[in-house]
Amino acid sequence: MTVSAEQLLSETMTPGEAMCPHRLVMEHVTSRWGVLVLIRLLDRPHRFSELRRAIGDYGRNVSEKMLTQTLQTLERDGLVHRDAKPVIPPRVDYSLTDLGREAAEQVRGLAEWTARRMSAVQEAREGYDARKAGSEQG
Repeated sequence: MTVSAEQLLSETMTPGEAMCPHRLVMEHVTSRWGVLVLIRLLDRPHRFSELRRAIGDYGRNVSEKMLTQTLQTLERDGLVHRDAKPVIPPRVDYSLTDLGREAAEQVRGLAEWTARRMSAVQEAREGYDARKAGSEQG
């Protein structure tokens, strides 16, 4: 019995992936922790605890569980490589794949733009809030 590609995909994909795989990858890359993991791994490979501390440098404390889930998701998407070395104590290094480096550079560009343009965003927010408050009073 042969299995079609559609059948194979439908058995291995979640309903969300089957409906819109592009959106799902975008969510993984731009998620709260995904962005920080990708940007941090651009510099160099990190061990799990190193990566967790490095993300903490951004003022964000990520739980072990969330970091593990994020790394697994990015690994499944082909963006992160997990290198488990058979030593005692165990050593696991995380690095970006070529695909991951591409995505991380895009995300970093967006993060840099956000940092450069934050004052314009803040001005727009304040203007919007003032207009909104004025329309609610009148």
